[in-house]
Amino acid sequence: MAEHLASIFGTEKDRVNCPFYFKIGACRHGDRCSRLHNRPTISPTLLLSNMYQRPDMITPGVDAQGQPIDPRKIQEHFEDFYEDIFEELSKFGEIESLNVCDNLADHMIGNVYVQFREEDQAAAALQALQGRFYSGRPIIADFSPVTDFREATCRQYEENSCNRGGYCNFMHVKVIGRELRRKLFGRHRRYRGSRSRSRSASPRHRREREREKSRDRDRDDHRDRNGRRPDRDRYDRESGSRRKHGSPRRSRSPPPAREGSEERRARIEQWNREREEKV
Repeated sequence: MAEHLASIFGTEKDRVNCPFYFKIGACRHGDRCSRLHNRPTISPTLLLSNMYQRPDMITPGVDAQGQPIDPRKIQEHFEDFYEDIFEELSKFGEIESLNVCDNLADHMIGNVYVQFREEDQAAAALQALQGRFYSGRPIIADFSPVTDFREATCRQYEENSCNRGGYCNFMHVKVIGRELRRKLFGRHRRYRGSRSRSRSASPRHRREREREKSRDRDRDDHRDRNGRRPDRDRYDRESGSRRKHGSPRRSRSPPPAREGSEERRARIEQWNREREEKV
């Protein structure tokens, strides 16, 4: 029974715990949800609820006065916010990922998820954010159960095929430009190397990187310390070859031509004459 409950925890089959809160740290029912919201007491991820205020909050692509907004201005406004938040939160530790929701539903609009490398870094940031304001609005921060954003993000949105739009129940993560990503996360890559688990890239990009790493590991597994492939070495040993790896193979001499019937009879007669002379 315990194994069954553990296997369905946080899924649609779990009738006790809310699967949406478990996956994305937010639920459209809020405190009125019929299932439990297990709020973590410690986590490497913080949720800053409804923090990002997009300039087209009322109607997408239109400002409060009803005038259309240039998409480049919207992206510039978002990246200014992203860089500002990143610079402030990175004071408390290395940031693994920083994701901002592009959803329109009340429980997800403007949500900011910041994942630190260590839990104590997230705890220090949470304590420092208590009672603070941003753009005249109080910051509402709390620990989030989300640690794997692959389960929280909408895959259809990443492929530009989500038919639910901004009211989808999974994260529609806003994307920053390549130059800003290199500016903010690149320095940690140079300093920390490949220790980071995530860089707030889309799940599709993370899967591509994981497939590349898997292919590299597979190639390494098929080579020993001398750079040789074990299967090639085993083939060389079984065939009795003593050649070194990389040395050219010895060319085999072609098989002798098959004798004709007249040649065979002549050779047999010669053998008989030699045998009679010896006797």
